[in-house]
Amino acid sequence: MPLKIPPAMITPLIVATALFMENMDATVISTSLPAIAADLRIDPVSLKLALTSYLVSLAVFIPISGWMADRHGARRIFRLAILVFMLGSLCCALSATLSGFVLARFVQGIGGAMMVPVGRLVIVRSTAKADLVRALSYLTIPALLGPVIGPPLGGFISTFFHWRWIFFINLPIGIVGIVLGGRYIANLKDAQLPPLDIRGFLLSGVGLSALMLGMAAEGKHLMSGTVTLLVSVLGVVLLLGYWRHYRHTAKPLLDLSLFRLPTFHASVIGGFVFRVGIGATPFLLPLMLQLGFGLTPFASGMLTCSTAIGAIFMKTIVMKVLERFGFRRVLIVNSMLVALSIAAYALFRAETPHGWMLLVFVLGGCLRSLQFTSLNAIAFADVDAARMSHATSLSAVMQQLAAGMGVTIGAFALQGIGWWRGHAALVSSDFALAFLFMGVLTWCSTVLFLPLPPHAGAQLARRPSP
Repeated sequence: MPLKIPPAMITPLIVATALFMENMDATVISTSLPAIAADLRIDPVSLKLALTSYLVSLAVFIPISGWMADRHGARRIFRLAILVFMLGSLCCALSATLSGFVLARFVQGIGGAMMVPVGRLVIVRSTAKADLVRALSYLTIPALLGPVIGPPLGGFISTFFHWRWIFFINLPIGIVGIVLGGRYIANLKDAQLPPLDIRGFLLSGVGLSALMLGMAAEGKHLMSGTVTLLVSVLGVVLLLGYWRHYRHTAKPLLDLSLFRLPTFHASVIGGFVFRVGIGATPFLLPLMLQLGFGLTPFASGMLTCSTAIGAIFMKTIVMKVLERFGFRRVLIVNSMLVALSIAAYALFRAETPHGWMLLVFVLGGCLRSLQFTSLNAIAFADVDAARMSHATSLSAVMQQLAAGMGVTIGAFALQGIGWWRGHAALVSSDFALAFLFMGVLTWCSTVLFLPLPPHAGAQLARRPSP
């Protein structure tokens, strides 16, 4: 008997296919960083540029993803985005230099910036607020399989074959997404679409790219110290130019007035600090396990994938937790628990039993999943339908910037600790101090959740309002 899928499930599952491909790609690369660095004959820390360039590309192009979908149709943009992501993956597999690899990752980010936000926007617009937490949680369960499969798959390929093959696995998945998207996703458009804020796009896009890439390139990996400083300053000037442009534009690309909403402010600004704190983990953890403890990429991937297993489990009970405790209490208490879970990595040694590592990874995955779902949902608690597209774009931009900033700060912390201790090569004990630093940074986000009203997001958590 053929399997029948309810019509309401089809679009979320297709979007989840794209999210699966994107998340698996990110985790595969993180696990394979030492192998890629060895083959390209570069310092492993310099590969922060490859991670950051992808995240910056997402931040630059996500703001216009909604406009592009409304202008040309959601189905057309979704399928084109998958095609661009596949092209970027192919270029990554063929890269022979750090600069080529970084550029290929930027192309991948252009595709990623379009395919997932467009699909998520369709779901957000068609879901009642009372069901939004459940819908977002349900959507991401298939996508979370990417982080489960990615680390061991990337480690297996890097250990027993060659790292370049990890990028070819996106091609068949992308083909499936293109076919299903063309068949089942409606080509929705907006007949009364305002003009695109081209000046705002250039100011914000070039500004964000210059600032983040200037900071990530610090250390003379691609540019001299003077050039990286000038690029970073240029980014700051352009972003200040966007602030001035925003104040005098009727339809700005990024609607910064959303920050006046307490729930959106806590979700995006508090979430930014939180994501910066944990954003270094996908970068630092594989390096510590492989370069610091001597594990193979496959063994490292088998350990780190347990984080995603914990996240999947938490998705099944997150609604009950929020109904019982409410958003404010969950965000405050859980941010401190996540900070402790990151700092706990500092206790790991090469001789630490893998069972203890797995326990910490699984518990950490549960806690982070609860925090991510809570942050993602409460961002839209007080946003009206007319500004929902702006809210999703601005929230997504800040998320990607935070992740990129986390990688950059994590690399700075690791290099700074080595300089302070008087050695240039990576030492396993350096990672312990780096994780302690990132744990403290994560804990700082707690302060930004304190101003939330006690009943913030009550309609989302299905709790009685005052």
